[in-house]
Amino acid sequence: MTDYWVSKLFYDLAQPGGPKAEYKADREAVMARYPLSAEAQAAVRADDVAVLARLVNPYLLRYYFSLIGTPDAVFIERLRDSASGTNSAKG
Repeated sequence: MTDYWVSKLFYDLAQPGGPKAEYKADREAVMARYPLSAEAQAAVRADDVAVLARLVNPYLLRYYFSLIGTPDAVFIERLRDSASGTNSAKG
């Protein structure tokens, strides 16, 4: 089941004029604008692909990891690992 507020955060970050630069400078300040559950907050803080993949649209998820500087190959590997139940190192 997707989480509206995580999706909204990631969607807003993807928009022209969105809070991308501010998010990169201070994630907590931007996250505070959204009523994220404790699970969602922890997943965003940890860049936890396995949890976030359950909460948001795959396109928003991929955009988000690109925004935070995760190379696409690393993102794909982490996504595959989360689907298979393994846990590769954060990259």
